[in-house]
Amino acid sequence: MATSEASNVTLTGGTSEGVESDEASDLSDTSYSDEESASEEEQEKAESDETTAPKPKTIVCDDMVTRLSCHPNDNILAAAMMDGTVKLFSYSCETSNEEILSLSAHQKACRGVAFSEDGKTLFTISRDKSLRVFDVSTGHTSQQFIKAHSSPLYCLLVADENLVATADDDGQFKVWDLRKKHAIMEVKENEDYISDMAIDKAKRIIVASSGDGTMSTFNIRRRKFVMQSENVQNEMMTVAIVKDGKKIVCGASDGALNIYNWNEFGDLSDRFPGHPQSVDTCVALTDSMVCTGSMDGMIRAVNILPNRFLGVIGDHDDFPIESLALSADKQILASCSHDQKIKFWNVAHLLAKEVDPHAKAERKNKFRHFDAKGKHENFFAGLT
Repeated sequence: MATSEASNVTLTGGTSEGVESDEASDLSDTSYSDEESASEEEQEKAESDETTAPKPKTIVCDDMVTRLSCHPNDNILAAAMMDGTVKLFSYSCETSNEEILSLSAHQKACRGVAFSEDGKTLFTISRDKSLRVFDVSTGHTSQQFIKAHSSPLYCLLVADENLVATADDDGQFKVWDLRKKHAIMEVKENEDYISDMAIDKAKRIIVASSGDGTMSTFNIRRRKFVMQSENVQNEMMTVAIVKDGKKIVCGASDGALNIYNWNEFGDLSDRFPGHPQSVDTCVALTDSMVCTGSMDGMIRAVNILPNRFLGVIGDHDDFPIESLALSADKQILASCSHDQKIKFWNVAHLLAKEVDPHAKAERKNKFRHFDAKGKHENFFAGLT
């Protein structure tokens, strides 16, 4: 049964402790005058005046960060922590980041965090099997489901203003109606944990990747299971919808991106290998581009159909990427890893990037960092 209970809340002001500068590569979209009358000296001066793309400073936390979520309207980031707490930070390219709220949300590791569509509500899930709903303005618990699942929860998706989907370590999928304060759909089709979920624009179909090597599809309006894909014999770690809803991309533990056609969920339409290690998280940056986080610690920009590695956005050294979150304006990408750091990357340059399908694929781009102009740095720089 759902009950309402105030949580332990810490409101903090001032600069967040542990904020440091980030020396990793940036992306920017800086332009120069290409007038034919410009001299080489003027061009060299323009290049010497080049500055790195603006981005917020790195936030150093006192515990490992497991998941991130960006506010839909403001520059606010929610971070789920291994110790069960959830912290909210304001971030800025011009001023210092601030910790604005700390919630003692769960007794065990917090495994998922997500804002509502209007940004007024925050949802969290945990290894302690609970789902909790917070009022962002006060930090108070508005609803909680202590035993939401019989197994530890693994992932979370906000479907709309009333419906929230959760999934657990044993592959059980549930949809909760906040108005009715209970689950209105329960399905157990997967044999292993459901790792990630995505929903279509119509807010009707949820696709879910699973550790059992399949992708499952659920119609939450009709409250029924739709289909399960053939097993790819590798754990499916993450999922994103691209190409105006016509394609689904699933990152796998073998480093491949498995691609499905919408409404043809049973079998692969394409497969793009190449990540040197597991693809553990991804977000859709544009309709044709995803940002992937890999176990090798690198965050890559990858074009989908034509399938191309575009370059490395940033990295957490050799620490696996746990989560990626994109700001509302899609200018800033946030990432977290086992290093207890939240890093920010300027991805504005990539928003206008187009890939020539006839151009030769540059496989080495999977290791090449972008420089401040959005061009590639030395190939070997990404290997150190």
